[in-house]
Amino acid sequence: MSATATPAPEDQARSGHRSRPPRHELTRAQKWRRRGPLMPALIFTIIVTQLPFLLTIAISTLNWNVLQPGDKNFLGMGNFSSFAGFDNYRTVFTDSRLRDAVVNTMVLTVSVVLISMLLGLMLALLLDRKFPGRGLARTLLIAPFLVMPVASALIWKHALYNPDYGLFNGTLNWVWQLFGAEEGPVIDYVSTFPMPAVIAALVWQWTPFMMLILLAGLQSQPGDVLEAAKIDRASGMQTFRFITLPHLRRYIELSILLGSIYVLQTFDAIFTITQGGPGSATTNLPYEIYLTLFRKFEYGEAAAAGVVVVIGSIVVATFALRVISSLFSEEHQR
Repeated sequence: MSATATPAPEDQARSGHRSRPPRHELTRAQKWRRRGPLMPALIFTIIVTQLPFLLTIAISTLNWNVLQPGDKNFLGMGNFSSFAGFDNYRTVFTDSRLRDAVVNTMVLTVSVVLISMLLGLMLALLLDRKFPGRGLARTLLIAPFLVMPVASALIWKHALYNPDYGLFNGTLNWVWQLFGAEEGPVIDYVSTFPMPAVIAALVWQWTPFMMLILLAGLQSQPGDVLEAAKIDRASGMQTFRFITLPHLRRYIELSILLGSIYVLQTFDAIFTITQGGPGSATTNLPYEIYLTLFRKFEYGEAAAAGVVVVIGSIVVATFALRVISSLFSEEHQR
């Protein structure tokens, strides 16, 4: 009968094998004791977010218009004529107004996110360098992101876009007077260029957000790699193209995804600057839901459109969370 020899600790270390301590299994009572302090927050989150969403799904299956006669609904808060099933969702995807709102939402989101990201990248590259007054410049560039969305929209509508006393027309008149003209042209920016007017206001608001994310990515670059590029006499453009830009890929993806989630839900700028007009030129999905609910009083159709928007936001947020988790895993590996 042969006995199996246990290798010595020195042999285990030399061979690369380490003895692992026995894993302590928590009892069910200990697990619940750890989860207990989190239960009030979890219950509050479910009550505030999930129950209203379930009610919205239920309302989206009804033909519910408070201006039309009908039977009392299951909530006792109004009248509905019949059970609609998926008819409201079919209306969301086939109605011409909602299709135009979807197109406007895509144009607004893509334009604002891409322009803000490019401007934020340029500002981040500028602030990543050392120069006198860099702290003050950072504070001033972050300031637009700290302004309330409604206040920001009011500033753009009245202080900048107003055809009578706005800054843009005032500057244009001053330039024309320099060239000898008595008075320059008066441009109503909101009526003439409604979508660019909203895009410019949102770009001004969201560029600092993109700048902060990309600046964090720039400051996380490994210094030894940049020093090696200098030693190899790489130009600034080559360093940016082959080192900085690949390093910023995750941060660019994160800024695009988070920006898309926020801009997709834009309501303040549309309501304050253009109110969806002229016509429906700037009506996006959140504003169209507002019109359907508070102007047409079609609760079922508005609820169905809201569910579609929430599901789309969840899809985008899922990709954003994956990017964030990959960033954290990369930082942990360093």
